[in-house]
Amino acid sequence: MPGVGEQIFWLLILAIPIACIARTVVFEEVFREPREWCQHQSQTCQTLLKRKFFYLFTCEYCFSHWVTAFFLAITHFKLLLPDWRGYVISFFATVFVANAYLNLYSRLRVDIASEKKEVERKEKEIDLKEREIQKHDEQLNGGGGSDGANAAPSDESPAPARTREKVA
Repeated sequence: MPGVGEQIFWLLILAIPIACIARTVVFEEVFREPREWCQHQSQTCQTLLKRKFFYLFTCEYCFSHWVTAFFLAITHFKLLLPDWRGYVISFFATVFVANAYLNLYSRLRVDIASEKKEVERKEKEIDLKEREIQKHDEQLNGGGGSDGANAAPSDESPAPARTREKVA
């Protein structure tokens, strides 16, 4: 049996594809039709057992248990103990870590989306202020619509043009 450090390494790595598969099946567009069918079946089937079976494919947490069972069956990963108890411990530990990854990923997506909205709001605010400044400059320099040809010369140099670089 490998050392505890190697087992923890495997636990952390094995939870990554489990989280990816669970997230993809339960949330991504590629599985939308089968997921909607399972969701409908989970609400309309006559027996409780059938309803719960179909619900497993619509719940990220529930589905991660089935994906974990599949991965443990093909990898024979055991945690801490070399017998059947090692499978039980590895099953729940892997589900826990996979769902921690899923929660972290969801939180990261929320943070990115809110940050993107904040940047868009600030860009609109900057554009509005730039338009106000430009309008004010036109009023000062142009005299409210004249071309400034008859304006008296001034000792002040014209204001530098204001520009803003767009951030890609």
